[in-house]
Amino acid sequence: MNEAPIGMFDSGIGGLTVMKAVMRRLPRESIYYFGDNARGPYGPRDLPEIRSFALEIASFLEAMGVKLIVIACNSATSAGLLEVQRRLRIPVLGVVEPGARGAVQATGNRRIGVIGTVATIRSRAYMRAIHALDAGARVHSRACPTLVDFVERGETQGPGIEEEVRRYLSPLIKRGVDTLVLGCTHYPLIREVIGKVMGEKVKLISSDEEVAREVEENLKRRGYLRSSEQAPLYRFMCSGSVDQAVKLGRLFLGPEVERVERVELPLREVGR
Repeated sequence: MNEAPIGMFDSGIGGLTVMKAVMRRLPRESIYYFGDNARGPYGPRDLPEIRSFALEIASFLEAMGVKLIVIACNSATSAGLLEVQRRLRIPVLGVVEPGARGAVQATGNRRIGVIGTVATIRSRAYMRAIHALDAGARVHSRACPTLVDFVERGETQGPGIEEEVRRYLSPLIKRGVDTLVLGCTHYPLIREVIGKVMGEKVKLISSDEEVAREVEENLKRRGYLRSSEQAPLYRFMCSGSVDQAVKLGRLFLGPEVERVERVELPLREVGR
């Protein structure tokens, strides 16, 4: 099990922000990444549908022999984490609780903003997770449905994205939040724009580094850390456009994205 890869998935390329953090923290670990770009973004979809996608992809990765799965997608974590954990035989981690924990630790005035997809905000997953840690915290949530589309197009800077970010975040600025949770794994890719709009006094929290820490702790506790000196294997799969996945993968992760395999839906196990 030590040499087995870690599995990760997202509705597209946003989860690569989590993968990058895990690669930095655990440079020996092999990783299989699946981007469901044929059906993403998940945000506008109903929670039961997202849950079914999450279970399908997680089961697919488990069948490929991964030793742990990270649901590197806030919408899929909010909709399906508990069901996936219940159904699979290997550890499954999400991204909501780490982000909530980081926000509670960072806030000074206990006014926390959360931005995410419609599905994530509708699920109230962040509100529950934050209040489980601090019942007195004020949580102000805002769905930002178009931001994922900007990122998936590779449009992470410029007046268009800045205007859209400002439109979404103005109400949170008026609420006086001192901490903002980037409740979508795509959002760290536009962190610079979000920071410019919110101002330097507002702390921006993304769950990628905290998730990487949890992955390390989980593998260490189980004795599953990879010890081989051989170079790790990074395998990238998608359900939609390979050209888009390669282009954006290289833009946001780097040259590690050498090739992407297209896997037909519904998912079936492919060669290891």
